[in-house]
Amino acid sequence: MERRGDRALDITQHLAELTRLSSITGRERAVAEYLLQAWAPLVDEAYLDRLGSYVGVKRGEGPEPRPRVLAAAHIDSIGGVVTAIEPGGFIRFNPVGGVDRRLLMAQEMEVHGRRVIPGVVGSKPPHVTSPEERKRLVPVEELYIDTGLPEDEVRALVQVGDPVLFRYQFRILQNGRISSRYLDNRASQAALAVALQELQGLRHSADFYAVGTVGEEFGAYAGATAAAFALQPDIAIAVDVTFARHPGAEKDTFPLGGGPAIGVGPSCTPQVVKLMRKVAEEVGIDYQVEVMAGPSGTDAWGMQEVRGGVATAILSIPLRYMHTPVELVDLADIRQAGRLLAHVVARIDQAFVEELRCF
Repeated sequence: MERRGDRALDITQHLAELTRLSSITGRERAVAEYLLQAWAPLVDEAYLDRLGSYVGVKRGEGPEPRPRVLAAAHIDSIGGVVTAIEPGGFIRFNPVGGVDRRLLMAQEMEVHGRRVIPGVVGSKPPHVTSPEERKRLVPVEELYIDTGLPEDEVRALVQVGDPVLFRYQFRILQNGRISSRYLDNRASQAALAVALQELQGLRHSADFYAVGTVGEEFGAYAGATAAAFALQPDIAIAVDVTFARHPGAEKDTFPLGGGPAIGVGPSCTPQVVKLMRKVAEEVGIDYQVEVMAGPSGTDAWGMQEVRGGVATAILSIPLRYMHTPVELVDLADIRQAGRLLAHVVARIDQAFVEELRCF
């Protein structure tokens, strides 16, 4: 049964704000604190846990114990970290997370020191490189950031350990497409916002935990594991991005605008997958099926093995050019992912949870 909700959030603007924030792995607090403010009208309770993950609670109706559904969208992103300041004020850095190192040369960057300092990754012009040099991938150790500032000013503003971010900003393209830095995984945070907004108009017996997890991009899934351990969900759904189709990437990829992808594989509990597909078909939400025969590389890994085990699922938004300075998504896929998540939460009751325990 639906009920009217009056808490509106402009998802396009919300996504733009999310991409402007610094949140490389280990430095996620800016996004977590922004969610505390932005999602306050959509949740009954919100806080940051000990690791810094955002936890928003939308309580269900009816007496306790109520089913608990956790949806995790990681808030950390790839980037870099300052490792040294060279004579002349040039800044050495190392990548954080799975950065596509082929694309670092000549990229615009920003160093988050005492203030945000724009710069560019220096590169030798082809005129002064040897044929052998042109054929090889330049090692990260040879790359540096040129801010244009004199050395003494760089040393006053920047120190070893400061975050380095890609500088490309949010752009609205044609046909509902968005390009930006860090759409992995800001797109999924926007989908959680859609779900919370949609739940304002749906009756649901389950308590819903919208969690922005830290520490996903370096493969530890620390935020998801800690949150699942503390919240003890009956069902945990990892919301992330997957590979969208484009020239040269036709196999095992998904067309933009075709809807979110529902994962099928070892990290996906069959009954939950079946429910997600059934709900999508009944509500009229386009979806795709992603076969994950091996490790999923998502927060589902961390949540699945907590305590005595958690029923898990994976809902993914197709994204082009993953882990590069410029990624691309379709807003329709984000909205459909959020709608599907909300309607799945609304279908989960105690009887469904009891059936999971009999699996």
